[in-house]
Amino acid sequence: MPTRASVKRYVRRQVMRAAYRTDLHRPLDPDLAVYGAYWNRGAACNPAAIHAKARELAPRIRGVWAVSSRHRDRMPAGVPYVIEGSRPYWRAMATATYLVNNSSFPGGFTKRPGQRYLQTHHGTPLKTMGLDQRAYPELARKADFAKILAHVGQWDFSLSANPHSTEVWDRVYPGSYQRLDLGYPRNDVYFTATAEDIAKIRAELGIHADRTVLLYAPTHRDYREGFVPDLDPERLARELGPEYVVLVRAHYFYGRSAGVGGSTPTGRVRDVTAHPRVEDLCLAADALITDYSSLAFDYACLDRPIVVHAPDWDTYRTTRGTYFDLLSGRPGDTPGAVTVTSDELVEVFRTGEWRSPASAALRTAFRERFCPYDDGHAAERVVRRFFAVPFAPPSR
Repeated sequence: MPTRASVKRYVRRQVMRAAYRTDLHRPLDPDLAVYGAYWNRGAACNPAAIHAKARELAPRIRGVWAVSSRHRDRMPAGVPYVIEGSRPYWRAMATATYLVNNSSFPGGFTKRPGQRYLQTHHGTPLKTMGLDQRAYPELARKADFAKILAHVGQWDFSLSANPHSTEVWDRVYPGSYQRLDLGYPRNDVYFTATAEDIAKIRAELGIHADRTVLLYAPTHRDYREGFVPDLDPERLARELGPEYVVLVRAHYFYGRSAGVGGSTPTGRVRDVTAHPRVEDLCLAADALITDYSSLAFDYACLDRPIVVHAPDWDTYRTTRGTYFDLLSGRPGDTPGAVTVTSDELVEVFRTGEWRSPASAALRTAFRERFCPYDDGHAAERVVRRFFAVPFAPPSR
């Protein structure tokens, strides 16, 4: 028998949906944009960089973020937002001319003629995506491909960071949208941050200037429950010595804690999962340790060492599928040194292989393949294209 609370929630949803249907008859607001990221987890990623640049280049555009109630604390002070499912949320979704998201707007909405939807995505695909997941039973069982295609049908623009992404998006998300091969706005900061900016970030993290910072940021596994790191960060820090600091950032699917080390600025292993900006963590790090995370493609913009630590590569490829062999050692496929055991990982740092000429050569080829459009001006290109902001004429 339904509880009073469940009945109340049901009635509220019905009232909100009825109000939304009424709002769909209101005129579109030509100056309103709704932003969303990671299924309404707060201001982040490409949409956040686009929002910031739009405030600069197109101040007439009023940007508002769609945020779930449990993530409202992630919103920066002074940034307007509406709570997912609320009356203001549905009013904004019904009347905004511009929609920007790196995933989707949960709850469903009816895209109106005249609305423009920019799908920014939130990574470069190493693992299979979209319709390609049909070949993997466990993934296919959890996916609603009809819903995926319906969502793609709402897109007017699809953003790409590189030709590889464009090729994959075209195949796995077939639609009539326009391709924007303009680079990822979230990566602009890697080209514009100054030495002073980086020093400030490290100071805020409580990291001394003479420490070597390793950022360990693995992705999630479809075949595992919860965050299970494939290395022992405490052992790694202990083996490498006091001059090293290890930052551990779990995938956002696992919540706000990696359950390792601590968040205080005194330990040599820090849990930075709750940190609001992964870009700041990358800027603070001297090297990235990762596996199949798309963060590797972004971090390559910094031209700093990347170590691929992937003990479960065979299992991952079998259960999720990948588009190329990250561990092959082929230029363009592998961004740096590769390890599959904890002992190998320690040795890569002890011997200096992590920053050897051979690793640097792999990183250069990787950058050329996956970062060709990233130059510090992607956000401006996207804003000018999406919001139809003309380029200023050259000064005489």
